Amino acid sequence: MTQKFQRQGLANLKQHLKEAMTVLQPPPNLSVAEWADQRRRLDSQTSAEAGVWRTSRAEYQRGIMDACSDPKVREVVVMAGAQLGKSEALLNIIGYHIDHDPCPILMLQPTESMAQSFSKDRIANGLLRATPVLQGKVKDPRARDSNNTTLHKIFPGGSISLVGANSPAGLASRPIRVVLADEVDRFPASAGSEGDPLGLARKRTATFWNRKIIAVSTPTIKDVSRIEDAYEKSDMREYYIPCKHCEHQQTLAWANVRWTDEAPETASYLCEECGCLWTDADRRWSVRNGQWVAKNEFTGIAGFKISGLYSPWTPLSDGVREFLSVKKNPEQLKVWTNTYLGQSWVDEGETVDEMNLMQRREHFNQVPEGVVMIVVGADVQDDRIELSFIGIGRDEESWVLGHEVLYGDPSTPQLWTALDTQLATVFETEDGRSLGVRATCVDSGGHFTNTVYQYCHKNFNKRVFAIKGVAGEGKPIAGKPSRNNVVKCRLFPIGTETAKDLLFARLRIQEEGAGYVHFSDTLNDEYFRQLTAEKVITKFVRGYKKRVYQKFRPRNEALDCYVYALGAYAIINTNVNSIADRIEAKSSVQVDDEPKEIKRPFVPRVKKNFVNAWR
Repeated sequence: MTQKFQRQGLANLKQHLKEAMTVLQPPPNLSVAEWADQRRRLDSQTSAEAGVWRTSRAEYQRGIMDACSDPKVREVVVMAGAQLGKSEALLNIIGYHIDHDPCPILMLQPTESMAQSFSKDRIANGLLRATPVLQGKVKDPRARDSNNTTLHKIFPGGSISLVGANSPAGLASRPIRVVLADEVDRFPASAGSEGDPLGLARKRTATFWNRKIIAVSTPTIKDVSRIEDAYEKSDMREYYIPCKHCEHQQTLAWANVRWTDEAPETASYLCEECGCLWTDADRRWSVRNGQWVAKNEFTGIAGFKISGLYSPWTPLSDGVREFLSVKKNPEQLKVWTNTYLGQSWVDEGETVDEMNLMQRREHFNQVPEGVVMIVVGADVQDDRIELSFIGIGRDEESWVLGHEVLYGDPSTPQLWTALDTQLATVFETEDGRSLGVRATCVDSGGHFTNTVYQYCHKNFNKRVFAIKGVAGEGKPIAGKPSRNNVVKCRLFPIGTETAKDLLFARLRIQEEGAGYVHFSDTLNDEYFRQLTAEKVITKFVRGYKKRVYQKFRPRNEALDCYVYALGAYAIINTNVNSIADRIEAKSSVQVDDEPKEIKRPFVPRVKKNFVNAWR
């Protein structure tokens, strides 16, 4: 019996030694792309092409993935458009390290909620569940002693932590060998007060001689784009592909895309050498036979730049169709440039010329027929409340119907009664509809805050919202409200920079239609000077460039009021095109259901408290 236990103990020891040697042995001579081709599987729930992974399907991914397992490469930078397989490449890198080269991994997403979504949807379902060799290497999260949570997963020899770039706590503590930073251009300038998120993550790799930092993103705005700045410090690789007809090597450029008239389905690509037109099949053949070529000398940083023109999943006709739909709308064209072309956006100007806007004033006898709803932005000052009435129509074409200045002491009820009167006004449209104010935002930041809270709390059912502007790129125009105040009033954060970017882009639109801004002829010159009272400047924040809006004129209330009106429109989140469709279908039906305490045609009152009586 003793000998039997000894033999069993020896067998167990051998098994433990075998498992230990498996962890301690050096990683096999296998690149990320080779691992993916041999072992990665795609799930039908998370991928359009379920089954065996094939790098040859998007051959440009091979160079990117292999750089991530190349010991000579210290950092990898990928500046790319959308729908090019960036997320799947990141999943392959994670799977490679879980299966073949275990180590501590940190993945940064712009926010913690995005990190949670990526973990649940892409890692748990799209990678671990679908790939047989990974099944069982990360414990079931339902197990009592599980080391698998949404944001932290342990596997033999390593772990992966997922954090939001806005969370300084998530960027501290554990040493990390591999950092994966996804969509770095959407990162905040600072993780709390700690500094640059990517810089904090980089410090955690200091103890590893074989550390790897991989930064991936679509670019945003030129001169402040993190990914573009990082790419320009790399060896700057571009993907050259041969022409099927003349074998000339070239990179794909939007200028060489051709189509007939306004017909996207005729899209083809013009070879810059022989002038042959490529079909989508020709283009995909060329992509399969392409190669990465570096412009700069390699110094440890491999940089890759690629656009949606290379995507095997997106036909050229889709790119042309999207371009035709956005080319007259600056803010949509910016998104297309970033996400399809993979290029940073160059602002046309820092501000808008107020003289040009003044010349666009129009005479409105009544509210124009195109207006389907009215929103208001109100700015509270020490001796007055200023408010702008903004009409919104199909495709978010807008009309500045008027700007009022109500003088008085905001600490007294008389001024707020005057505001009540203004917000209760019902306007007549040219086609006979009656419109009341659909929603109002009142700024609570800095002047009579508690008074604003009390007023908005009392009038919340009338869609009167207390708001506070928050700085920072990428903030939503209207965020989730909080009630952390004495009155328990819902306080909505308004992303002022996002709203100003949107407004300034629309002010540059010169043709009536989607996004165009109309102005009433009751608005005087001072209104336009205030509307254009800020400009964008670039400054360094903790070592990184940041765009900020700065006043260059003393007063900007008109700009603030328009921004707050955009906030009101964003908070109610109404489908304005659906309302426009209903109005067209039933032109005699009154769309707006607001109370009608006052009813009058839209003829702005020319009184001392209107915009043409600025002090």
